Amino acid sequence: MNELKLNNKRTILVGLAFLSICAFWQMYDNLVPLILRETFHMDESLTGAIMAADNVLALFLLPFFGGLSDKTHTRLGSRTPYIIGGTAGAVILMNLLPILDNSYAAEAAPFKLVSFIIVLGLLLIAMGTYRSPAVALMPDVTPKPLRSKANAIINLMGAVGGILYLGVTAVLYPTAKTKGLDHVNYQPLFLVVSGIMMVAVIILLATIKEPKLAQANRDLEKKHPEWNLAEDDGSGHETLPAPVKKSLAFLLASIALWFVGYNGVTTWFSTYVAEVMGEGVGGTATCLMVATAGAIVSYIPIGIVASKVGRKKTILSGVVLLAVCFGAGFFLTTRAQSITPPMYVAFALVGLAWAAINVNSLPMVVEMCRGSDVGKFTGYYYTASMLAQVVTPVLAGTLMKHISYQILFPYAAFFVAMSFVTMLFVRHGDSKAEAKKGLEAFEDMDD
Repeated sequence: MNELKLNNKRTILVGLAFLSICAFWQMYDNLVPLILRETFHMDESLTGAIMAADNVLALFLLPFFGGLSDKTHTRLGSRTPYIIGGTAGAVILMNLLPILDNSYAAEAAPFKLVSFIIVLGLLLIAMGTYRSPAVALMPDVTPKPLRSKANAIINLMGAVGGILYLGVTAVLYPTAKTKGLDHVNYQPLFLVVSGIMMVAVIILLATIKEPKLAQANRDLEKKHPEWNLAEDDGSGHETLPAPVKKSLAFLLASIALWFVGYNGVTTWFSTYVAEVMGEGVGGTATCLMVATAGAIVSYIPIGIVASKVGRKKTILSGVVLLAVCFGAGFFLTTRAQSITPPMYVAFALVGLAWAAINVNSLPMVVEMCRGSDVGKFTGYYYTASMLAQVVTPVLAGTLMKHISYQILFPYAAFFVAMSFVTMLFVRHGDSKAEAKKGLEAFEDMDD
C-alpha cells in the first residue's frame, strides 16, 4: 500500500520557501552588524541590541501571523498569500539598506541613520509576516506520520539557502578585493540574495498548488481519525484533551531549554575561545562549520530513523548526546591552548545531536493540533525557541562575566539535560507507524 509514501520532490519544492528565508537570515546576521559598526560606527552594545530586535519581534509576529494564516482562506490558499506578500515586501526593503549604507558612507547625516533603522524595522516585520505560514505549509500538505522525514528535507533546504549565500559572498567579496577599503559596497550581494528569494518563491508558486494539496491531505487525515488528538467538545468545535495540553506544555518547555543551551554556545563560543584558549576566530568558525556540516549530513538519516523508532526516542537520544558533547567541550577547551582534532569530533557530534532534536520537535508540536491550527501551533514552537534565544545571550553572558568564562559549557550542558527531564513527560505527538495499519510503504522514500 503506497498511501503514505513521502513525495520527496514535492517536499523539496515546499522547502523553497524556507530556503529563501534562510538565505536572507544568513546574509542579515553576517552583514547588518558589519554595516552598523563600520558605516554607522555603533558600539557593540547598541549593535547587539539592534541585532536582538528580530528575536524580540519574532516573539509576537510569528504566533500572530501563524494563527492569522490559519483563518485566511483565499483561492491561493492559507499560507501562500503571506509568502508572496512577505517576500515582496522584504525584497523591496532589503535593497534599500545598501543604498542608505552607501549614501551615509559618502556623506554622513542623521536622517540617513534614522532612515536605515526604520527600514531595518520594517524589513524585520516583513520577514516576520511569513515565516510561520511558510513553515506551516509543510504540515498542511504532509500526512502526520511522515512529517519528521519531510521536516528533515525542509531543514536541508534551509541549509542550502545558507550555503548559497556563503558561496555568492565568497565569489563577490574575496579578501583580496575588500582588504584596505574604507567602505565596501554590498549592493550587488543584496541584489543577488533578493533574486534567490524571488526565484525560490516563484518556483514554489508555479509548482505547489496549496489549496488542492492541503485539501487532499485533509481528506486523507479524515480516513485516519486515530491521527487526530483533538476531541469534539460537544458543540462541534475540537479542543485538545487535558493530557495533550500537558504534553504540549512540557514539549514547549523542552524546546526552550535546549535552545537556551545550544544558542548559549553558538552565541558566545568565539568570545569564549578567545578568552579561555587564546584562539582566534578561524578555529571558532571551523568548529561551528563542522557542527553545521554534521547536522546537514544527518538530516535525512535522522528523519528515517525517527520514522522507525519514534520522534520522542530520537529526540531523547539527541538530547543525551548534546549534553555529553557540551560536557566534553568543557574538558577539551580548558585543557588545551588551541583547537584540537577531538574538538572537531565533538562538534560534528553536536551537529548530529542537534539534527536529531531539530528534525523532530516541530512535527511533534503540530502533531498535537487539528489541521486548521497548524499555523498557530507553528507559532507556539517559534515562541518557545525565540524566547530562549532572547534570554540566553544575556543570561550566559552575565554568568560568564560574574563567575567565569569557563561556565559556558557546563551552563549549556545543564539546560540541555533539563530538557531531557521535561521531555520524559511528553506523552503525545509521536509518529504513528503501526504495522497493523498496513503501512509498509511508510518506511520507504520516493525517488
